[in-house]
Amino acid sequence: MTRSPIHRRTLLKSTAAGAATLPLSHFAFAAPRETLRVGVVGCGGRGTGAAFDCINSSEGVEVYALGDLFEQRVNDAKARLAEHGNAIADERCFTGWDAFERVMDAGVDVVILATPPHFRPRMLRAAVERGLHVFMEKPVAVDGPGVRSVIESGEMAKLKGLAIVSGTQRRHQASYLATMQRIHDGEIGDIVGGQCWWNQGSLWMHPRQAEWSDMEWQLRNWLYFTWLSGDHICEQHIHNIDVMNWALGSTPVSCVGLGGRQVRTDPAYGQIFDHFSIEFEYPGGVLIQSSCRQIDNTASRVGERVVGTKGVADPGGTIRGATNWRYDGDGISPYQQEHADLIASIRAGEPLNEAKRVAESTLSAIMGRMSTYTGKKITFEQALNSTEDLSPPAYEFGDLAVAPVPMPGLTQFS
Repeated sequence: MTRSPIHRRTLLKSTAAGAATLPLSHFAFAAPRETLRVGVVGCGGRGTGAAFDCINSSEGVEVYALGDLFEQRVNDAKARLAEHGNAIADERCFTGWDAFERVMDAGVDVVILATPPHFRPRMLRAAVERGLHVFMEKPVAVDGPGVRSVIESGEMAKLKGLAIVSGTQRRHQASYLATMQRIHDGEIGDIVGGQCWWNQGSLWMHPRQAEWSDMEWQLRNWLYFTWLSGDHICEQHIHNIDVMNWALGSTPVSCVGLGGRQVRTDPAYGQIFDHFSIEFEYPGGVLIQSSCRQIDNTASRVGERVVGTKGVADPGGTIRGATNWRYDGDGISPYQQEHADLIASIRAGEPLNEAKRVAESTLSAIMGRMSTYTGKKITFEQALNSTEDLSPPAYEFGDLAVAPVPMPGLTQFS
């Protein structure tokens, strides 16, 4: 049964108490139980997929509770998990605006956060305050205030001995790890530039139904609304931008972006752009050209290229130049490996904490969006300290106007 809506002010207040208000006893690391109980918040395709990746990655793990705004998604995830031997009691399946809190209070040890990215900062804060380990999908925020919140929650988690792993699976992929080690060991020399891409066709869209309110329509098509997804430069292209940050060991200093909404102009697709091209400047004047596109019948390319003084690397597994090398190993799916690494760190009492790293990569994508939307040069510090808060007035089904399509030169940075 769906509970009453939670208004924004109430939700922010309930998840912003912070580490300073907690008793000292909360900061002791507790040994994990023999079977780790996992709660899933967000039971769509990615959340259900992450649930299976988690239980298939390690022994002694079970999905114990489910939560989603929409009942059908909970029912579908519950049925799929039951087919594979992971039954979940009805009393641990929750729907409604407060489903995330009810999952977290259901006796779980780890929570998977796989709702639209807008909700990630406040749900992460709620999990950390409850002393839960977290796997959170990327991106982890859609605006500067959200990024700052995630960084703060990550620091709270360190004090409490909690693990936080994010869905930037390339960081856990054997071929990327091996190649990146060689890059950092100097096999391509000093990095002088590079490119990264996520160019593909269009994605799914659910036509609006007569009974859907504005809020429900936007939630069911969250990809196409900046307040929910951060635009596809954040929702998808963060993977490649994160790899460039990894290679360079830094975040961009500034960026200048071009882009627009040239083909996907139907209002059914919200107000996001369909293409971006960003020039990121990193410390030392290193320039990285970044592009992403969601337009049918166009060339597809997803990947990264790092150029050095002694060679060129595809961080996914090849180096050409003074050294020629290709990764020929194997490994489990990186989608499972990231969960295996999370669980192993919990059991070892050495919790991984990727919150700051993924927050900074999220912000790198956000600053690219900000620059493209406004047509202005944006610095990392400007994006981090931005006051732009994309939250809706209230979390309830009802009227919710669609923000206007950004217009470079007219849209203002805030």
